[in-house]
Amino acid sequence: MTASQPSTMQRIFSRNMLICIFTGFTSGLPLYFLYSLIPAWLRSEHVDLKTIGLFALIGFPYTWKFIWSPLMDSVRLPFLGLRRGWMLVMQIALLLLLVAYAFVRPQEHLSIILGLSLVVAFFSASQDIVVDAFRREVLSDEELVLGNSLYVNAYRISSLIPASLSLILADRMPWSSVFIITALFMVLGLLATLFVAQEPARQPVGAKGFKDTVIEPFRDFFTRQSVKQALIILAFILLYKLGDSMATALATPFYIDMGFSKTDIGLIAKNAGLWPAVIFGIIGGIWVNKLGVNRALWLFGLVQWVTILGFAWLASFGHFEHVGASERTMLAVVIAAEAVGVGLGTVAFVSYMAQQTNTAFTATQFALLSSLSAVPRTFMNATAGFLIE
Repeated sequence: MTASQPSTMQRIFSRNMLICIFTGFTSGLPLYFLYSLIPAWLRSEHVDLKTIGLFALIGFPYTWKFIWSPLMDSVRLPFLGLRRGWMLVMQIALLLLLVAYAFVRPQEHLSIILGLSLVVAFFSASQDIVVDAFRREVLSDEELVLGNSLYVNAYRISSLIPASLSLILADRMPWSSVFIITALFMVLGLLATLFVAQEPARQPVGAKGFKDTVIEPFRDFFTRQSVKQALIILAFILLYKLGDSMATALATPFYIDMGFSKTDIGLIAKNAGLWPAVIFGIIGGIWVNKLGVNRALWLFGLVQWVTILGFAWLASFGHFEHVGASERTMLAVVIAAEAVGVGLGTVAFVSYMAQQTNTAFTATQFALLSSLSAVPRTFMNATAGFLIE
């Protein structure tokens, strides 16, 4: 007599899946803070678009995190274990750093804000390193697609805080209060690290020197397949999100310049983008299992490309002197369509990157791949302000 298989709901509410949800939320919150809330704050304080566009360069740590990722595969902190110890340190640091924005103003402290944002990006990228490694190690191969789907959707749901709730609050209270309230949501992940997460059974063997720590993870990646195949994989990861990333680089300032209020953006734009992405992220997770990761990547990538064109259609109307129901509906439809493509594509993309890693070097190899995927968001997006001007 064989044991009954757990239902989908039982699998979703298992310990492993719950920690995917919580870590997804705390990984997404700092990123959306930097890329949605900070541009809206700067634009509302009359900072020019070129400067706001250049703020995309604060994503530099996301593209180079593989450099210090071997540290997190080899150095065990004296509490909570290899993965949970690093997760706790990063979450506490991010909580304090996000609170620090309450004490600066764009017109007086722009350089300080830039430096603070770089530090936030560094700790956010470092949190991503350890969370990605934790997720790859704690999930079995059978759990990987569902776990990645829940992680990606929790990541997106976290955007409701800095990209929706915080913007609505900014119309009603000082920015300093908004930043403190936003930062406190990091407590959710901190509590999950302490009381829900358990150290993975599969972890790297402790490194013994520079070769084991730094050289071996990269040698392994390039020798598990041919060098040519490895380079093709890296190029694919670099380019897959380029179009979508550039199209949405200055989305929040774009909505403001179109004539929409911060409340419109908080209530309409962010929710219209979130829920289709979540729903189709879940659907995408189911379809990935049926189609296979490789086929899903190409099919969902085509959907992403088509739906991005909605932003060009919206921009063709120019600035709205009066924003009524029809204008808000147009905004919601364009963003929802783009979110469908993103929801489908991201699940397949993250699952593909996870498949390319060796659990003996999880943090370093996953960091290398996810660093490449962040290059368009950082360097190409920085040119968006100049292109628009």
